[in-house]
Amino acid sequence: MKIGIVCYPTYGGSGVVATELGKALADKGHQVHFITYKQPFRLDHFSNNLFYHEVNIADYPLFDYAPYETVLTSKLVDVTKYQGLDLIHVHYAIPHASAAYLAKLILREQGINIPIITTLHGTDITLVGKDATYEPVVTFSINQSDGVTAVSQNLKDETYQYFKIRRDIEVIPNFIDFERFSKTNKEHFRKAIAPDGEKIMIHVSNFRKVKRVRDVVKVYKQVSEKIPAKLLLVGDGPDRSSVEQLCRELDVCDGVRFLGKQEAIEELLAVSDVFMIPSGSESFGLAALEAMACEVPVISSNVGGLPEINIHGETGFLSDVGDVDDMAKHTIALLSNPEMLEQFRKNAYAQAQKFSLANILPMYESFYERIVEQVKAEAAVKLQ
Repeated sequence: MKIGIVCYPTYGGSGVVATELGKALADKGHQVHFITYKQPFRLDHFSNNLFYHEVNIADYPLFDYAPYETVLTSKLVDVTKYQGLDLIHVHYAIPHASAAYLAKLILREQGINIPIITTLHGTDITLVGKDATYEPVVTFSINQSDGVTAVSQNLKDETYQYFKIRRDIEVIPNFIDFERFSKTNKEHFRKAIAPDGEKIMIHVSNFRKVKRVRDVVKVYKQVSEKIPAKLLLVGDGPDRSSVEQLCRELDVCDGVRFLGKQEAIEELLAVSDVFMIPSGSESFGLAALEAMACEVPVISSNVGGLPEINIHGETGFLSDVGDVDDMAKHTIALLSNPEMLEQFRKNAYAQAQKFSLANILPMYESFYERIVEQVKAEAAVKLQ
């Protein structure tokens, strides 16, 4: 098939999933065309089946804000026509779904009936989509998509709860590429971080308030009073300065390392003993799944899609949002019991395997085929 993929090219989860999906589809022999304003950062190798089409926005003094959605629509029309796409798959509803719908209408006028699939990733529904400024367009765009998927059952339920959606939503979860995320021997690296055999806790995020990174530091404070430990904080964002200040206030700076944005997350996970994700909202929890693929148990909040990944008492522990004491208690119990830690590592890996790319990719391929055939059948009925 010839597949157009629209996504954000940034470090966020939706862009990562869309790019990895496209690469996997290309490896299976499909022709994949990425359409966005910048080359996705994970689009990092050459393939005869991978193409990138940049959405260029002209800088006109008339516009206070560049009309990205309009330019994206035109690019979708162009790529669909001249590359002969079989379908367009947009990731993150805003503004991709509405741009794709408008492109579909334009192409229909030219005798081309292109199926549109929208994948909902999280904040496009749970945060931005709920805003009254966007809600009518989000609702309309989802309902006008030929196929809709969500990355977790929780996100599907929330979409139906907050929007008047008439379309069926299929749950196709996020996935892990085990060729990248797997346990590797990095003992020399571990000794550099924890020279005296300390346990290593890790957190990875974009340091937004919803990620509750301050809670990670508070948990670490309690853990370090009981068990020698180090804390790795990976990522950057608006909350970082506040977290740094908290480290000073709690006098834990010597044990905390701010590593900033890192590409080789898997190498850091390879030396870690527990992954912390105390988020206030998490539609799926891809970072937790990546940790589990590297045999790292997870201490998480019990919101959103996290309970669908992290099994309480097996792969890690779940706590209420903000319950630092409970998270610290579970972390101390895990890190102070070598047998439990080893068993949880094995359990985490086994759970992550359910979300392997090999398992999830056929779900997308089957969904594509079904939607393409459905649109063809609907078009045939209209012609009769």
